[in-house]
Amino acid sequence: MISFEIPSSIEQTVSMIESVATEMMRPQARYYDDHEHEIPWDYINFMHAALQSAGAEVNLAPTSSQDEHQEAGGEATIGFPSTGYLGMAHYVEMLSWGDAGLYLCTPQGGLGAAAVSAAGTPEQVAKFLERFKGDRAVFSAMAITEPHAGSDTAAIKTTAVRDGSDWVLNGEKIFVTGGHKALVDTPGFVIVWATIDPEAGRKGIRSFVVEAGTPGCTVTKLEKKLGIRCSDTAAIVLQDCRVPLENMLGTVEQGKKTSEGYKGVLRTFEATRPLVGASALGIARAALEFLKAKLAEGGIEIRYGLPLSRMTNLEAEVVELEAMLRSAWLLTLRAVWMVDNKIAINAESSMSKIKAGDAVVKITQKAVELLGPMGYSREHLLEKWFRDAKINDLYEGTGQINRLIVARRILGYSRHELS
Repeated sequence: MISFEIPSSIEQTVSMIESVATEMMRPQARYYDDHEHEIPWDYINFMHAALQSAGAEVNLAPTSSQDEHQEAGGEATIGFPSTGYLGMAHYVEMLSWGDAGLYLCTPQGGLGAAAVSAAGTPEQVAKFLERFKGDRAVFSAMAITEPHAGSDTAAIKTTAVRDGSDWVLNGEKIFVTGGHKALVDTPGFVIVWATIDPEAGRKGIRSFVVEAGTPGCTVTKLEKKLGIRCSDTAAIVLQDCRVPLENMLGTVEQGKKTSEGYKGVLRTFEATRPLVGASALGIARAALEFLKAKLAEGGIEIRYGLPLSRMTNLEAEVVELEAMLRSAWLLTLRAVWMVDNKIAINAESSMSKIKAGDAVVKITQKAVELLGPMGYSREHLLEKWFRDAKINDLYEGTGQINRLIVARRILGYSRHELS
């Protein structure tokens, strides 16, 4: 049974993170929003040192079954003391309440490390995740999207061709979150999705670890974005990029046509999508708290306990926003609880991200509307939160794609039957 009481160990860590969010992240949020491609080394180094001194390491929380956990090494929760995904959800929510862009610069491994843990062999887990325990902050990233292939991963054209003891990768990737920090700013790595057989569709897709400094892998562009500007979003070109055979994640037979390699890395998203939801809800909570504080300064208090018919329209709108926030948070907690308890999670993962993505966009937009010029002004962070909100409906699967996933799971349809 799900318990909604926060364990004391998590509560203590959240309290410490709140201090960082209040005293370090909020004061720097506007600066790094204005200086989009400036790396927040003060924050990165502080958080890395703090996490290391707290005994944080690469923690392996259970996947959907014990067998998968033993075979694949588990799902990664990187950078915080071992409290599973429940703890991670609380930490991510608070960090994003501080600032979502800076949160994405927290040295905690990221999607790349999570993919290694989800789909890698024990030897790969040991080799590539060990570097996150060092004295220097390290980042990793995931490179999937291509200029001609957005949500349709079957259309990936980046190729991987075996040549002796190497795989040779050729192609282009765009919208790689944290790609510059992983490949240029730190000795990290990027997980590149490529096909070993373009005619095989998803059965030909594999994922490869491309380490920083690998010849033929070049960051060619940094995007200028609407929100989360502190977090870099890169374009990467792979030109005759050689990686060792053992850098292909998993134990899939090298030339075999199977969807197991593709499915293995997809397990990453099943576990991390609720954390995207938690990040969205941290932004939403920041906006809602700001709205209520400004209304209170103007002498407007929300009269809780009254039926909606006796409330003013403004009061009813605020109560509706609060209900939206809380329901999305409960759905997120349910999803991470399932991951921690080894319960198969697929529809619930997508549900939590859909609900949180919708909630953060609606809550930040309504807060801007209700506060008028104050909400639109750069004097306050609310307009920034409004801009930061939208990405949560886009990355790690758009809202539309996740709705398709939920529909397929509920109705029992395959991708070919419902697309």
